[in-house]
Order: sequence, then C-alpha cells, then structure tokens
Amino acid sequence: MKINAVFEGGGVKGIALAGAVSSALDNGFEFHDVAGTSSGSIVAAFLAAGYTGEEIKRLIIETPFHKFLKRSPIFDMGIVGSAARLIWKKGLYSGDALEDWVRQKLEVKGIRKFGDLRKNQLRIVASDISQGKLLVFPDDVAQYGIDPGRFSIARAVRMSSSIPYFFDPVKIRKPARQTRHDEPFRNQFVYIVDGAILSNFPLWLFDEPEQQPSRIPTLGFSLVGKIPKHIHKINGVISMFQALFTTMMDAHDTRYIEENNYFRTVKIPALNVNSTQFNLTLEDSENLYEAGYRASDDYFRKWSMHLYESAYEKYVLRKPV
Repeated sequence: MKINAVFEGGGVKGIALAGAVSSALDNGFEFHDVAGTSSGSIVAAFLAAGYTGEEIKRLIIETPFHKFLKRSPIFDMGIVGSAARLIWKKGLYSGDALEDWVRQKLEVKGIRKFGDLRKNQLRIVASDISQGKLLVFPDDVAQYGIDPGRFSIARAVRMSSSIPYFFDPVKIRKPARQTRHDEPFRNQFVYIVDGAILSNFPLWLFDEPEQQPSRIPTLGFSLVGKIPKHIHKINGVISMFQALFTTMMDAHDTRYIEENNYFRTVKIPALNVNSTQFNLTLEDSENLYEAGYRASDDYFRKWSMHLYESAYEKYVLRKPV
C-alpha cells in the first residue's frame, strides 16, 4: 500500500528513522511522496532516489559522521580557532562534507536535481533567517531566481541540516529585482539554515486542499524520548552557543505531539542520544536503528485504513480554523 511520509529532524538520531523505514517496507508499505526536515530530509531524499530500507541502513551505519566535522587548520586551534570561525563563517564547521556525501549517494541512483523526480515526490524544509520565513524546496527556491527543477537536492538537504552555530549557514544571492542599486555587496545575500527552527515536523505539507482528496494516507515519523540529562557548563561565548543549539535541537517538539497528529505519527525512541553526538559507536548506531524498526513495526501492526480515515476526518478535516 502506498503512503506519503514526513520525517522529523534530529541530527544523528535520524539513524532511527532508517530503521522505521525498513519496518514500513517490510510491512508491505510503499513510499509515494515524502518530505523531511534536517536529518529527516536525508532519509526522505534517499527514499525518493530509490534506496531501500536495507540500503539506507548500510549507508547510515557505515558512515563515520565525525568526518562531517571538518574545518581548515587555521580554525582548528582550540577555543580561539572556534571563536574566529564563528565570527568569520557563522558556524563551527563547514557543511561541505555532508553535502558532498549526500550528492555522491544520490548520484549512485542517477539522481542529482529535483527535476529528476516527480513533482512533489520530495519536499525539504529550511529556514531563511535573513527574511524570517519558512522555505519548502524545491518550489520556494524560485523566489531567489533559481529554477526549482534544476536545483540540487544535496544542496537543499545541506540547507535543511545546517544546525545554527554548528554548521555554516548557506548563502543565496537575492535576485537583482530585490536588491537596491546602492545596497552593499554583503547585504545582497540571504542566509539559509536548519528547517527545524520553523517546522521540524511538517505534516501540514500534506494537509493542503489539493492533497486532501487523495486516498494515499500521510504518516509522520517522529523522534521522541527523554532529553539526555547533561548539564551545560557555560564558560564563554563558544560554550554558550554550543548549549544553545544543543538545547534547541533536542528540546524541539519533545513534550507532546498534537492530538490531531497523534493518530498518524510513528513515535520513535531516540535512546537518549543528542542531535550533535557525531561520535556514535557502531553499537549506538545499530541500537538506534533497531529502536526505529521496533517502534515502526508496533505501529503498523495496529494500523488500518479505516481507523486512519476516521481519525483524519475527525482531527484534520474538521479541525477548527
């Protein structure tokens, strides 16, 4: 049976999403249109490109995520180097390695740009912090004078995964019509960062009027669980930024799932792993994957189209404006 899916962001905890995907496929479900934020956009992109659950598991578990934390030697000199990089680049690490990895994996399946996919087959959420607005790729990239069909999926994933202060924001130059003739060059760019800032679990994408007549159900895959009990020692600007983005990523949407979304949400335990724990052991990765698989398996064993349609009519179609 076909389903649409939305994948929540959560940094390295996204490994659990791969387990949930494998379980859904093993239970006879087929992913149709998909969307995601942050690490959820990685899983969504791989699914849209044609990767199976087992292939995604292998990709994610075998990848040494600590290699994504790259920076040039000049900025790799302790606190001083980190502070200088934050001031100059606006992030502790470049997102180049992550983008290159995603690009290489998509190219294996012959996928590079959104135009290689069906319309709405893949949507990725990011945040334009210069103009204070939510972006849904590929369509929203048109406002910057870029052809959505020619836009790189790997670049969109990088934007969606650019955790503030952790990875560099991605800059896009504003089209000439939006720029004053006397505007300084540095002000002609907008900064794009992690979509989790504005919408970490964008189930609403499939609730728009043109989607509702569809007989294809939409399910969300959400990372839940206790936030790791860790006291952040703040001794200066760098440690404050680290505490800020760790708290933002791990506390986002952990308290509850809205009642109108509860029935269509696969709740996946994150096993007290925090979003920026890029030094996960192989055992940690496998445990996350298995937790995702079990949670998804439990959900789908109880799922039925009849129960879904009844709840959808009650909580979504009749939801007060």
